Amino acid sequence: MVKEPHPGRVKTRLGRDIGMVTAAWWYRHQVRSVLRRLRDPRWQLVVAVTPDSEGFMSRVWPPDLPRIPQGSGDLGERMTRALGATPGPTLLIGSDIPGVDRQHVAAGFSALGRARSVIGPADDGGFWMIGLLHPQRPPKGLFRGTRWSHSETLADALPTLPRPIAMVDALADVDTAADLR
Repeated sequence: MVKEPHPGRVKTRLGRDIGMVTAAWWYRHQVRSVLRRLRDPRWQLVVAVTPDSEGFMSRVWPPDLPRIPQGSGDLGERMTRALGATPGPTLLIGSDIPGVDRQHVAAGFSALGRARSVIGPADDGGFWMIGLLHPQRPPKGLFRGTRWSHSETLADALPTLPRPIAMVDALADVDTAADLR
């Protein structure tokens, strides 16, 4: 899940601390680094882009990676749409997670071997990864009532996920200048 890295439209909380141009620059390089680190023959990387038209035409993201539109709606609606656009077990990974690597992705797919959902908690009460074993059949109400960018985001999302749910390692995301440290 990526946003086109325009100043003032991406990482705005971080931008309030370090400047919007610097925050957009950080985000662009962070996403490129994550995409480079996560390439692996065991899975296919797909970039879910927003805004849809700009993301598809963007030269920012590697041209060899397939792209799908996130579409409209809140984050939960866009994530549900991105999950449903894939044919098999699928993981969605946040684009602002500096510590994510191939081992985390492998652990997520491994967890889907014994659970119908997997979630990677974030240190701030949210989550950095969500995965479904059968994304073409998401449960009705997936993410309903979830407060986004909130200390209770994970707690809100958990009851909406198919059971059983597996948890993987907690990782930190970057929302503020303090998170960069």
